[in-house]
Amino acid sequence: MEAQVRGAGAPVMPDPEVSERPTRRVFTQEYKRSILEEAEAAKDEPGAIGALLRREALYSSHLTEWRKARDRGALAGLAPQRRGPKPSEERQTARQVERLERENARLKQQLEEARLIIDVQKKLSKILGVKLPTIDESEKDA
Repeated sequence: MEAQVRGAGAPVMPDPEVSERPTRRVFTQEYKRSILEEAEAAKDEPGAIGALLRREALYSSHLTEWRKARDRGALAGLAPQRRGPKPSEERQTARQVERLERENARLKQQLEEARLIIDVQKKLSKILGVKLPTIDESEKDA
């Protein structure tokens, strides 16, 4: 199930089906800006910000974080950010080394299988008395 993206003034009807994993809500930059503007306009009226938060199903911490991001001047700070550890160059290098080691092991296994098949073909041709073409002969044919 995808995360719900809420736009400015667009009420989202809750889905009656309960998902196995809860989904994190995602808010667009425009939506965050419009809510902050509406909250600033409603400062003078008692209870207006609470009504706004209830109507939009938001928490006061949302407003706090969005205001901090706006005050830092980080417009990108209002965009949804990826959660979890940030990719580091060391981690990327370690992953690449792991991938290359796995690929190397796989290729060694394939080479060993190919050598075994070639050995079996040589022995079989020797037993049956069939002469196999050598590399020099195959290059002359080409």
